[in-house]
Amino acid sequence: MGLPYDKYEAVIGLEVHAQLLTESKLFCGDSAAYGGAPNTHISPVTLAHPGTLPKMNRKAVEYAIRLGLACGCGIERYNYFARKNYFYPDLPKGYQVSQHTTPICVGGHVTIRTAEGTRQVQLNRIHMEEDAGKSLHDVDEAYTSIDLNRAGVPLLEIVTEPDLHSGEEAYAYLTELRKLVRYVEVCDGNMEEGSMRCDANISIRLKGETALGTKVEVKNLNSIRNVKKAIEIEIKRLVELVESGGTVIQETRSFDAANGTTFSLRTKEEANDYRYFPDPDLTPFHLTEEFIENIRSGMPALPEEKVAQYMNGYMLPEYDARQLADEKETAAYYDAVVSAFPEGAKFHKQAANWLLGPVRSWLNEHGGNMSAFPVTPEKMVALIELVEAGKVNFSIAQQEILPEMIISADKMPMDIAVAKNLIQEGDTDTLKIWVEEVMAEMPDKVNEFRKGKKGLIGLFVGEVKKKSKGKADPKRTNDILLEYLNNK
Repeated sequence: MGLPYDKYEAVIGLEVHAQLLTESKLFCGDSAAYGGAPNTHISPVTLAHPGTLPKMNRKAVEYAIRLGLACGCGIERYNYFARKNYFYPDLPKGYQVSQHTTPICVGGHVTIRTAEGTRQVQLNRIHMEEDAGKSLHDVDEAYTSIDLNRAGVPLLEIVTEPDLHSGEEAYAYLTELRKLVRYVEVCDGNMEEGSMRCDANISIRLKGETALGTKVEVKNLNSIRNVKKAIEIEIKRLVELVESGGTVIQETRSFDAANGTTFSLRTKEEANDYRYFPDPDLTPFHLTEEFIENIRSGMPALPEEKVAQYMNGYMLPEYDARQLADEKETAAYYDAVVSAFPEGAKFHKQAANWLLGPVRSWLNEHGGNMSAFPVTPEKMVALIELVEAGKVNFSIAQQEILPEMIISADKMPMDIAVAKNLIQEGDTDTLKIWVEEVMAEMPDKVNEFRKGKKGLIGLFVGEVKKKSKGKADPKRTNDILLEYLNNK
């Protein structure tokens, strides 16, 4: 008999660290760029040498507000930074400068969509802090190596309420959050490079109870899929522990993706263990209404706004609208294609079909996003118009013309079609000659069609296509065939 997993409810809160896309660090001018030789993006300020003083990065504040507005947070007008004291080898100051006690963004939510429906995941706060360095355990056999390039890089910590209840919901939340940080251009969301990292706080309780159980934290999950897996595995472990009579202890754990297990790192610290106090080297800062409104006025359209625009303004199906709005680069490319059409709405669906079909297939094969697609929106418009005008069919355009445009970005689709002799023959008299030749060669099939075997029309179209060496316009050919077969 299996364990009664269904009688328990999981309660999950996520803490996401998003590395901001500033050029410099949070409190000095050292480069915040990813990579670089170890310990080259550092200075006496990053290392907190005696006599050095930090200076706040204004752009980091703007980015924090931008994400807060996107999530519907309240923006705290009066802010200060505190020192969070703890020791790690890769924390050169011996403390981390954080806004933990006075977050710049309070409340808010992220809307998720799962099999259970659509709902809002409530946020507790978003606050600014600096990153630590990185300990490397595989560089030297005998020693741990320290790279401090990342120390001092600005982060936003986005903290949910304990408002998630499954690995699926966590997956959906992180997917939406990554989409948001990319849309408002504050973080690239690249979990593999560590620019977005997630810690999951997980507890269980009997269904119907309101009190929270003892939580465990699973640290430094480096992909959305691993977050989902780790949560599901940890929920199962907690249920088995409780059902066997064990006691859950508050601890920090890590996830081993290779064998699908979590393991204990240390018992969890309490907030008072960090001895927070206001940083004496950083003055408090006040945000004016004008400063916040200037940021608000420069906000881009968010994903749900784009979905609404595509469905209500362009009459696209919801699936197409959501797929196009899923990445900001794709939405921007689609907008550029649509706006370049002289006849506007007539081609909204056709443009969507091209982006979600042949273009996406090429991107998937080449592991890139829309910014890597070499064909300009204007040339894409010319290709779609070529198909819609009946000059070439969709199949030929996709298989013969688009690949050539990708290789030779300076070539126009019409020039490629002419050079490859791909222009469809739409002249009625020429098409009639080919149709009559095919009919004369297949009298038995013609009789079968006239006796009711209407599916043979595809065979006739295919034969005309062969005779024309692929140049016969399929639609005009079909019309002429039906006219011939029904009237003779």
